[in-house]
Amino acid sequence: MALLDIKPKSECAYDCISLGEIMLRLDPGEGRIRTARYFRVWEGGGEYNVTRGLRKCFGMDVAVVTAFADNEVGRLLEDLVMQGGVDTRFIKWMPFDGIGRKVRNGLNFTERGYGVRGALGVSDRAYTAASQLKKGDIDWDTIFGKYGARWFHTGGIFAALSETTPEVVIEAVQTAKKYGTIVSYDLNYRPSLWKAIGGEKRAQEVNKEIAKYIDVMIGNEEDFTAALGFKVEGNDENLKSLNIEGYKNMINEVVKTYPNFKVVATTLRTVHTATINDWSAICWADGKIYQSREYKNLEILDRVGGGDSFASGLIYGLMTTGDPEKAVNYGAAHGALAMTTPGDTSMADVKEVEKLMSGGSARVVR
Repeated sequence: MALLDIKPKSECAYDCISLGEIMLRLDPGEGRIRTARYFRVWEGGGEYNVTRGLRKCFGMDVAVVTAFADNEVGRLLEDLVMQGGVDTRFIKWMPFDGIGRKVRNGLNFTERGYGVRGALGVSDRAYTAASQLKKGDIDWDTIFGKYGARWFHTGGIFAALSETTPEVVIEAVQTAKKYGTIVSYDLNYRPSLWKAIGGEKRAQEVNKEIAKYIDVMIGNEEDFTAALGFKVEGNDENLKSLNIEGYKNMINEVVKTYPNFKVVATTLRTVHTATINDWSAICWADGKIYQSREYKNLEILDRVGGGDSFASGLIYGLMTTGDPEKAVNYGAAHGALAMTTPGDTSMADVKEVEKLMSGGSARVVR
């Protein structure tokens, strides 16, 4: 029996659809936000980054469900999304009042970090169009019934945007399940977001309800602890070293609590400096735990989006091979490569991912 009962491509317009907010990322490059004289512009968002990676790296047909304020910034975001090859037909456009008093588009100022200086994100996202989405705003029956998707991905960042977005997530995952679509969810705990709507207590209430509908659950140690209430024993406070057995024990507890989970995956990152990390991942499937190749002392240009690229590689591997060991290695390799380039989104291609998976070197290619 297959690990996941994924619908055939012939029955669906899309391999994967995601739900999440997309912000305009303003990047000061090698400098600091506080002293910048110019910013480079990217688009990014935890859930969107996954589908964009599936399109640009792995060649899959994808779409995003989100909302933008209908102004020039919103149209810039739309253009960036289209450049990423992601279908924009399900974007909800909200009227702009001229100054953003009622609705606006989110901004994310992000420093990459270097050496002893960690990466820094400063979000400016109150009253955004995506945060104001509510139950009933999106015609999920048309999306999953008429168009069809083999896979649906969303996560805890979107769920934390407002009091109404958890209801949108639950409505979406319930409808996806009704039409036989595989559902993945990245916990992606952000204390700065949950603080505004009830903190860790509210995060657990929301995520424990959403978890009932999830097939593939993704998150790191902090995510599982803060968002679902599970503990990893044996890690030091600053995560300078990781207790792998503690992670395995935690995952075994997770799947006992949520028997609907078919796959549980977590990234493993030891931060030596902002630019030197140990990086790998594990996933649980069919009662077994699989560990990816380890990338020791991985040199990082921009760590933001590494976890999202892990998720897209994992999803690609599960969809195309059905082999959890290959899938976790696709994820870890894709995440590693994504962190060698600027911006939230991956610039890798599948040949580079597979070369890295097989132990290929960084020798020049001519």
